[in-house]
Amino acid sequence: MTSMEKIAKVRLGTNGPEVGVQGLGCMGMSFAYGPTDADEARATLERALELGVTLYDTADVYGTGDNEKFISPFITKHRDEVVLATKFSLSLDPADPTRRIIRNDRAYLRECIDNSLRRLGVDVIDLYYMHRRDVTVPIEETVGAMAELVAEGKVKHLGLSEVTGSELRAAHAVHPIAAVQSEWSLFSRDIEKGVVPAAAELGVGLVPYSPLGRGFLTGAFVSADKELSANDLRRQQPRFTGDNAAANAALLEPVRTLAQSHGATLGQVALAWVQQRAQVHGLAGVVPIPGTRRRSRVEENAQATRLVLTESELQLLEPIAAQVAGDRYADMTFTSAGRE
Repeated sequence: MTSMEKIAKVRLGTNGPEVGVQGLGCMGMSFAYGPTDADEARATLERALELGVTLYDTADVYGTGDNEKFISPFITKHRDEVVLATKFSLSLDPADPTRRIIRNDRAYLRECIDNSLRRLGVDVIDLYYMHRRDVTVPIEETVGAMAELVAEGKVKHLGLSEVTGSELRAAHAVHPIAAVQSEWSLFSRDIEKGVVPAAAELGVGLVPYSPLGRGFLTGAFVSADKELSANDLRRQQPRFTGDNAAANAALLEPVRTLAQSHGATLGQVALAWVQQRAQVHGLAGVVPIPGTRRRSRVEENAQATRLVLTESELQLLEPIAAQVAGDRYADMTFTSAGRE
């Protein structure tokens, strides 16, 4: 793919921003997935933009602000060309990094937005997400406080992450929600129960995170505890270790079959499946944000936007999710799955 062959554009939600049909998850460039080459990661940001990727996704919890700082020079250099997404509400307990703290209150929101703006070196966030739901705070109250940021010019569009269909409806009644970001892949389809129908009804876009199953769907690794570095968070996730990993690796066979028939990679087939959810469910934009820190991978991922799977091929992939062994996280209480 040359620099001239840019990916298509789509509007993210009925009233949301126009973006490339595939975005870039920036978390792994400085957090969660082991050692990284900072220079190559910076080059990857630039290459993605050349390919028409315009939605760049980060969060204040990634490296406790370090990821926002890392992408800041790129964002400020290309401010008029990119759509910047970041998040608030989730933090890690300094005494126990495996413990997550969630806050949705107005005071914390005000603190977080100002810190993110400062770290990113910008005046406004294009898409600002509530990262996780604090069920002790009414969602109407949180979204009302987020709407104040829009009125003040600090935020352009609002998003939610890991919410249920009913929570999305309640939030959207307070202020238009441009996008919901949740895990969605061949291995993770729980959002199809409630939030996807609600999003289709309301004209809300979907931003699938981990569309490649944190790399597992690419075949890059099988057993996280044996193959990945000691500080890689995937070693703590049930799907990627022990007997679960071996069972889940076997589920990739139909993905491999389709990849071979299309002259594509496993990852490209997995991404094509996600991209086609927009048509399958009648959604106002589906923009997956595969994360990578290598130019070769962002080129491979971008090529997946041109791969269209037939109805019979989609059916071949349909049974996979129901057979996956293990939860998405060791602790599922901070996801929407248990509230649907």
